[in-house]
Amino acid sequence: MRYFCKIPGRNIYLSPINPEDAEIYTKWINDLPTAINLGHASQIFTLESEREMLETLAKEGQNFAIVLKENDELIGNCSLFSIRQLHRAAELGIFIGNPDHRGKGLGTEAVELLVEYGFKILNLNNIMLRVFAFNKGAVKAYEKAGFKTFGRRSQSYYLNGKYYDEIFMEILAKDCRTHYLNSLLPGE
Repeated sequence: MRYFCKIPGRNIYLSPINPEDAEIYTKWINDLPTAINLGHASQIFTLESEREMLETLAKEGQNFAIVLKENDELIGNCSLFSIRQLHRAAELGIFIGNPDHRGKGLGTEAVELLVEYGFKILNLNNIMLRVFAFNKGAVKAYEKAGFKTFGRRSQSYYLNGKYYDEIFMEILAKDCRTHYLNSLLPGE
């Protein structure tokens, strides 16, 4: 088996990253629309560099593959990073690599799972993320998951002769509305 359910949801589960998926990740990250949304349009990712990155991600940190429950298909990944345990804060990153699975709520579900895991298992209080203003689908998904905008970095991304803002969003533990993990955790 390639994936192992660590955090179960309704339609997906989060699994440890499998470095053997380097080829599909290389395809996704070099797809220009995906790379633009992630801020990597000017970078080239080789199979070898992606394999090395996945091996590193698989060994350390809170990095997960997003996998469909119905058929164990890999559709993307998500992470909590820059974790500051003393201050109970972290950043979140996600992408749905397979375009066929975008706009179906799966990214929102992955964010909700990761946020709930961060608050209930890692004992975090504040999780933030960054998103470019032109990525309206992602902004909508983050808002649906409970994130709120707390700032903007104006004209910080220049592409095709135009400047775009970077939006900073956050969610606090007290605002977490999901309960995917409740049945798995000890009760009161």
